[in-house]
Amino acid sequence: MDYLIQPLEYAFMQNALAVAVITATVCGMLSAWLVLMGWSLMGEAVAHSVLPGVVLAFILGIPFGVGALVFGLLAVALIGGLGQTTALKRDTAIGVVFTSLFALGLVLISTVTTSTHLQHILFGNVLGTSRADLYQVAALAALTATVLLIKRRDFTLVAFDRTYALSIGLPVGALTWTLLVLLALTTVTALQTLGVILVVAALVIPGATGFLLARSFGPMLGLSAGVGAVAAVVGVYTSYYWDISTGGAIVLAASSQFLLAYLFSPRRGLLARGVRRLKRRRA
Repeated sequence: MDYLIQPLEYAFMQNALAVAVITATVCGMLSAWLVLMGWSLMGEAVAHSVLPGVVLAFILGIPFGVGALVFGLLAVALIGGLGQTTALKRDTAIGVVFTSLFALGLVLISTVTTSTHLQHILFGNVLGTSRADLYQVAALAALTATVLLIKRRDFTLVAFDRTYALSIGLPVGALTWTLLVLLALTTVTALQTLGVILVVAALVIPGATGFLLARSFGPMLGLSAGVGAVAAVVGVYTSYYWDISTGGAIVLAASSQFLLAYLFSPRRGLLARGVRRLKRRRA
């Protein structure tokens, strides 16, 4: 118990653990839909596209979250616009937009005299979160989680069968844009914890792990959120005792859970599939 309690004697560790768990849990929830809809690359695009917004917010002296949200929504709009006005496939439009905006962010960083705080946005700085940061993260995460849960059935139907959702009169376009806006909000929520570079992992790995373990979407959603929360706790404690990058430790903890699911999942695990193949050969 001392191992668990000792780090929480420090206020910065209390803030860090709370922020990490909240962020990773809501990322895990959204990850379930991103994996089902094949939007993993979209998550990467939005995560990288917020960088110029963060730098401009730093230059203008306004909250980082404001600039990140504006450019996250801008990236979503640009990707959608390219898809509608050209014959380009979605992955090509995503590649054009996020690489351009990320490069713009790197150029802007090079023009700033001091980039210490901006480096934290790239790589995360969960141990430097304040109580005010915690409240901001909690508010954004609560908003995202509430919308995801309220519209869960509609989002799930769009993910599984877009054509059927259209046929029964669901506003598929509005639901799609709502998910994209939530993706931007979630990315802003995760910036302080994981940074621009690692937030992609939090938006993909939990959902991929839940997909390997669950037979239906409800359990997959719960497992994805749980994988994120467990990774956050393990990552924060590991970084404290081993003096390593907190964001990196959180992602590696999530990756370890994915590896276990990949190997030992009862239905989709590598070992289970090998056993089934062996039985079929013997039969």
